[in-house]
Amino acid sequence: MRGRECAASPQEGRGGAADSENNTGRETAMPTFHVEMFEGRTVEQKRAFVKAVTEAAVNTIGCKPESVDIIITDVKPENWATAGKLWSDPRPE
Repeated sequence: MRGRECAASPQEGRGGAADSENNTGRETAMPTFHVEMFEGRTVEQKRAFVKAVTEAAVNTIGCKPESVDIIITDVKPENWATAGKLWSDPRPE
């Protein structure tokens, strides 16, 4: 997977009550990961990916697995460009 295929942004806690608190006792934002990748991954690959991302979030920022949301968007190569070239166009070897 290319480095640009994943971006993360925070999401406020659900239901008005804090899902987690930081060391100041204030409510903290819980993560929602928006992942864009080329289409073609299997459901099994996506399942393994979301499990790994959830575990990483739990282990690094201390949130509960139930607070981690991951939204995967499959993108056709014809709808993605880098350096002015569509990924559906032929690439030099």
